[in-house]
Amino acid sequence: MPELPEVETVRRGLNRLVKGKKIERVRVDYPRMIVTGADSFREQLVGQTIMEVDRRGKYLLLYLTDFVLISHLRMEGKYNLFYDVVPINKHFHVFFALSDGSTLVYQDVRKFGTMELLREVDLDAYFLSKKLGPEPTEEDFDVAVFQTKLAKSKKPIKSHLLDQTLVAGLGNIYVDEVLFRAQVHPAQGSSTLTAEQVAGLRQATIDVLALGVEKGGSTIRTYKNALGMDGTMQDYLQVYGKQGQACPRCQTEIVKIQLGGRGTHFCPQCQVKHG
Repeated sequence: MPELPEVETVRRGLNRLVKGKKIERVRVDYPRMIVTGADSFREQLVGQTIMEVDRRGKYLLLYLTDFVLISHLRMEGKYNLFYDVVPINKHFHVFFALSDGSTLVYQDVRKFGTMELLREVDLDAYFLSKKLGPEPTEEDFDVAVFQTKLAKSKKPIKSHLLDQTLVAGLGNIYVDEVLFRAQVHPAQGSSTLTAEQVAGLRQATIDVLALGVEKGGSTIRTYKNALGMDGTMQDYLQVYGKQGQACPRCQTEIVKIQLGGRGTHFCPQCQVKHG
């Protein structure tokens, strides 16, 4: 957590609340979070206006007057906007004082999140270096390219979908949901998938993530989405966290296994491993 739907919800919330505001001061209480160096980060941000908040995969992109601030929320990163006094909280790490008197605060319990400041011309090379796959949309997610990449890999399909090179934005929750919808076993070898299974996986990825965005993401355990609001996608999950419950498709008991170090939920009747 968070995955693409949660990050997209944060993006929409930030765009609504901070777009057009100027950054007047920056305070960094955990410098290791700033990949490009905390001192230059603080100095270069002063006077920059937030022009637009965009997203690429699970990365937030804050387009500024002269730079792009790339924010990766990792496990539990979130943003809070305060209009008055900012409360003391040991998990608040980066503070952006804005021109209307409000303060945007980055909060991260585990301190895994990162920020870096790049020029816009360097963005393509940045994401190329990350080997980030296409966005999960009808326009960007090409089934022929997807099939070619899968055919070259012996990785279990779940692990492959999680690595972000096939398609951007999937994490543990949504991969389980995608595989269930497409009726593919999570341990199935990528190269053994049929053309029909590949097409089904592509469509399931697009549909599941679109539903997640529509529902504002999932609120599970400690994660709340944009600016502390709850999403409702957890009410629509079919297999994730449902071990021991009846499969909504065939009533077989949902099982949970460990695959590649990740808790993995599936229906042994609907998702049979082949090959």
